Amino acid sequence: MKRSYYQASIAEFLATPNDNVLAELFRGAAISITEEQRDAWQAEFPVLREALSGLDGMVHMEFVIPRMGRRVDAVVFIGGVVIVLEFKMGATEYFAGDIDQVYDYGLDLKNFHEGSHRLSVVPILVATHAEPKPIRLHPHPEWNGLFKPVCANESELRSVVQRILAEVPHATMSAQEWSDSRYCPTPTIIEAARALYAGHNVADISRNDAGAINLRETSQCLENIIENARSQGDKAICFVTGVPGAGKTLAGLNIATQHSDAESELHSVFLSGNGPLVEILREALTRDTVQRERLTNRKFKKGDAAARVKAFIQNVHHFRDECLRDEARPPVDHVVLFDEAQRAWDKEQTARFMKTRKGRHGFDMSEPEYLVSCMDRRTDWAVVVCLVGGGQEIHRGEAGIDAWIEAVQRSFSKWHLHISPHLTDSEYGAGKVIEELKDLPHVHFHEELHLGVSMRSFRAEKVSTFVKSVLDCEIAYARSLLQEFTGRYPIVLTRDLDVAKNWLRSRASGSERYGIVVSSQAERLKPYAMDVRTPVEPVKWFLDGKDDVRSSYYLEDVGTEFLVQGLELDWACVAWDGDFRYNDKGWQHLSFRGTRWENIKKPSRQTYQKNAYRVLLTRARQGMVIFVPKGCADDPTRMPEYYDSTFDYLKSLGLPELSMVSKR
Repeated sequence: MKRSYYQASIAEFLATPNDNVLAELFRGAAISITEEQRDAWQAEFPVLREALSGLDGMVHMEFVIPRMGRRVDAVVFIGGVVIVLEFKMGATEYFAGDIDQVYDYGLDLKNFHEGSHRLSVVPILVATHAEPKPIRLHPHPEWNGLFKPVCANESELRSVVQRILAEVPHATMSAQEWSDSRYCPTPTIIEAARALYAGHNVADISRNDAGAINLRETSQCLENIIENARSQGDKAICFVTGVPGAGKTLAGLNIATQHSDAESELHSVFLSGNGPLVEILREALTRDTVQRERLTNRKFKKGDAAARVKAFIQNVHHFRDECLRDEARPPVDHVVLFDEAQRAWDKEQTARFMKTRKGRHGFDMSEPEYLVSCMDRRTDWAVVVCLVGGGQEIHRGEAGIDAWIEAVQRSFSKWHLHISPHLTDSEYGAGKVIEELKDLPHVHFHEELHLGVSMRSFRAEKVSTFVKSVLDCEIAYARSLLQEFTGRYPIVLTRDLDVAKNWLRSRASGSERYGIVVSSQAERLKPYAMDVRTPVEPVKWFLDGKDDVRSSYYLEDVGTEFLVQGLELDWACVAWDGDFRYNDKGWQHLSFRGTRWENIKKPSRQTYQKNAYRVLLTRARQGMVIFVPKGCADDPTRMPEYYDSTFDYLKSLGLPELSMVSKR
């Protein structure tokens, strides 16, 4: 993939007339360019020429950041130093959002561009008509070689560049070696959806290590199954397994975006029963589409973008309801991808819903069986892809993955089953039914359908394994795993909420998102202004900025497992209430009823609660702080002993406690 619209040595750039550079930018863009963008480039040229005059290096203009779906105005490589430039032509102030923007670019290069890992990376915000600011070069507290953004106007940019070259550490690397370095990003699911929908493929936005190779192999395996079903006129159901954060949803979105055109023979739709995820992804894609389309068409309406996105990502219940309206007509889609398929409803829950909400009595199919029956209406071919998370069931009535397999075997015996061999693992709960199928000719096992490496945390891949060991009380194993990523992925403890909040704010840079997550059963965190019964607006919480009190950044509204499942934060505070307590016999499960805690005795509800904490503890990409309250001896609902044993258990694993000095 071409990394920038224009790339040249500084000497070549300085010797090339503006019109020639402009023509090269137009050719590199390969899209229609607005007059505003053309004028901005022409205004940047003299500022950039003045700043780089007499220097030796390489300049990239409109440097593409696929993970973010953005382009950096200019990236300059000089003597082993990477300077990232964002121009705000005519701006008279250095706005916080603009500073975050250029900081994000610097963070992306430092984190994901291999050539920048060991180099100094300095972001500069150029507000051309702003007042001069003192030049301060502050290293990033976490990333060696990354500096906090420097602000400059057009007249002082040259002196800022010279100051940087004189003071920051240099490394030995040629400009060509840096330019040829691999870009190995790990996007959030929101970033990935934006990039895929904008036309990038999974290779553009994923790393190149074993985990990412696995992801590409999974995507290719699914493509092969779909193509084979189309060419042979078959119907098939696939089961993709993976650890939390391994890229199951990304694999599904990759297929869906490639075939989102309604006129395509391979037309696909991405379905999820996770309401907040659907709402957030739709809004994110709509906003991004509007932003991109208005570069060439200022009259493009948000409603047009929303309608387009709505057909591509749907709530599984809306898909089901559409099929109910006409029970003879097949769906228009040949391929449907069900995210979190293990959460589909069992027969009892489906019948209850149909009776009370749809007025249909005697409905006798589980949600998996009904959804497959909808695709079976097609007379030509169809593929159902089930994306399966282990240990992710968090609500009553969720059928688990064996309900899908049993439905196919019972009612759709001509369908081919393509199965991840790991579906027999204990966390998927389908071992018994798989064992009964393994010798059947229409059952096919593919190792490529398992994603075994979490890519959510690019700092430490074994976080999900560590969380599993913590919840399974495998103390020795948890301690050994923690040692493997100590220093790379911080997990810390505190009993002071203000300390936790300050830790989040101090760790996050640029627009890195942080927030507080809690169990939906955490009803005695109210004294800390955390009320799980207060409705949260998912789109505002996950997408809006630091100036919106409803966003996660404000650390006022909290996200439960139902809000955050399938999504990510960069930094998270997990607030641990007395609903899930550790004692010498393991975990105790409780719910708060009226004025007191009551034991949860039903095994399925205990599983849901344990899985809720699994979800909460695997949301953070870069690190987390766990807040365990001290309790209150004067409050019988928050006695200190309800919390002390949990805190002591977590601390015994080797998690460090934040000192009170962190509160300042």
